[in-house]
Amino acid sequence: MSYIQIDKNKLINLNYSLSREKLRTNRAGSYASSTIINCNTRKYHGLLVVPQPLIDDQNHVLLSDIDENIIVNNYEFHLGSRMYQGGVMEPKGHKYIKDYTADPNPRLLYRLGTVEIVKEMIFAQNEDRILFKYLVQKSDKPITLQIRPFLAYRSVHSLSKSNTWVDNRYKPVKNGAMWQMYRGYSKVFMQFSKKPEYIHVPDWYYNVEYRREKERGYDYLEDLYTPGYFELCLKEGESIVISAGLSEKNPATFKRQFTAEVNKRTPRDSFEHCLENAAEEFIIRNDNRTEVVAGYPWFGRWGRDTFIALAGLTLTRNDKKSFHEVMKTMVSELKDGLFPNLGHGKEAAYNAADTSLWFFRALQQYKRMTGEGHKVWKSYGKTMANILNHYKKGTHHKIALHDNGLIWSGVQGTPVTWMDAVVNGKPVTGRTGFAVEINALWYNALKFALELAEEAGDTAFVNKWNPVAEKTAAAFIAMFWDDEQGYLADYTTYEYKNFDVRPNMVIAASLPYSPLTLEMKHNIYEKAYSELFTPRGLRSLSPKNPAYKGIYAGNQAERDLAYHQGTAWPWLLGPLSELAITVYGKNGKERVKEWYHGFEPVMTEAGIGTVSEIYDGDPPHEARGAISQAWSVAELLRMKWMMENL
Repeated sequence: MSYIQIDKNKLINLNYSLSREKLRTNRAGSYASSTIINCNTRKYHGLLVVPQPLIDDQNHVLLSDIDENIIVNNYEFHLGSRMYQGGVMEPKGHKYIKDYTADPNPRLLYRLGTVEIVKEMIFAQNEDRILFKYLVQKSDKPITLQIRPFLAYRSVHSLSKSNTWVDNRYKPVKNGAMWQMYRGYSKVFMQFSKKPEYIHVPDWYYNVEYRREKERGYDYLEDLYTPGYFELCLKEGESIVISAGLSEKNPATFKRQFTAEVNKRTPRDSFEHCLENAAEEFIIRNDNRTEVVAGYPWFGRWGRDTFIALAGLTLTRNDKKSFHEVMKTMVSELKDGLFPNLGHGKEAAYNAADTSLWFFRALQQYKRMTGEGHKVWKSYGKTMANILNHYKKGTHHKIALHDNGLIWSGVQGTPVTWMDAVVNGKPVTGRTGFAVEINALWYNALKFALELAEEAGDTAFVNKWNPVAEKTAAAFIAMFWDDEQGYLADYTTYEYKNFDVRPNMVIAASLPYSPLTLEMKHNIYEKAYSELFTPRGLRSLSPKNPAYKGIYAGNQAERDLAYHQGTAWPWLLGPLSELAITVYGKNGKERVKEWYHGFEPVMTEAGIGTVSEIYDGDPPHEARGAISQAWSVAELLRMKWMMENL
């Protein structure tokens, strides 16, 4: 039995099956995603979703879907599943599915009376190509298979509408056809390992409904273009492989390639292997750049997420090469002491005060997890000094070291911490001033750099920065700790201290270098555990706070208002785990073990075989946001490393 297997009774329940999604990627940012019954419920779903460099270099849905019709004994069975306006499902191919398995690649078994057909899919690892394999497992008589592609040719963030300027021509290619709906876009080649007949009958299918977009308050109706359909005959025991890609290929290689691609994958036969597979999907390589995708299906690269997730995604799998490649890419974009938090080149946004400080934390974890600390100062010492100098003298968004020894960050109306949601032009959690995790990360960065410099014998660096670190330590306690409250302020100014109970104090207390005493850390842990802990992560705000929102739902404004006001974040269990082990030792590790294994049921929820971005703060802690998030997966893998190594 497969580790992830879902039977017919659950698959025919649309509330169940439409809430579970599959994802497969290559290593260049392209992907295929849908629900487990192949009914698209998001505009981000599609079978061939690839960057379009001639348009905007962002992901676009080219091949949205395919329908399969089976004709046997003059009976016709429609295996596709699609929802139309009003929630009407047509065709209803899900009713023929007997079971779904995910190991090593998504596999559906269809039963049509005495006929059984197995459908598998896999996304090629090193090219923009998806492969489908159909096997006639049982059939007394030959069957006719019809394949109809549905094309969208639009950004993942928009929807396609019928129009008269689509190019409805096609070009015959070996065992298939090629289409290109609009100039400037890539061509799509669909080819078969066995020669089919192609019938060219261009048409539009109207008002396809994406229920997830409707729930999220976005446009949710799309028109899809179908150029025609393919037809071929198969008999019992026979299989074919269909390729959909951006280039023509020899169909004789498809079956070998399918098998080879499957053999490359880490089996999804355990909780740990599912996490490792998910981790691999976030590392992408393009044009000598190696980057971390923050999440699928709609996130790109985020600088903060990159540094927080990097150790968990790479070093827990002993992938030091990818770690350094990502670091090299990020360092090449450093500007005025800041890394881009979002975007590239002219589109880059250097608007985060903590991203550069998480860079130090990532290197600190590299030293801890590999024992190769001597390489860190040699490779990154100049970059570390560059960042510290810019923070000391001041950089964008008023990010600067003040005379009191603490880092001020932000201006009114511009959030620069990880709690950066904005609604109607106003930050939801305005934390302008001295933010607790920013200053804890600053102190940790100083002390780690001093540690490396001392080991390297760089006395000039030590003499310059040691007094700064001492001043920061004293100022941190004076500014943030309160004996009466018994925990840290979330942020302060010269006139005000905010004591909302948030997880930022956990981040501050979890760092290897901290001005806090063990007793202070104990109090912080207990406060956070009692008010913020859920089995799916730490809440972003205590339920005791009047501003708490325990359900992340509604339109974009409503969701943004809840994003950092109570929503639970899995990645925060990483810092909590470090704090638990610091405070409770072996007993702390037992708690971490319990939290880690508590995520195993997630492997068959939301994003199959991976971990979502966020969860509701209120029970039953439903999965929300992106179906696969880098730092969620990474911190779980790092928790496992902590259990085994600390």
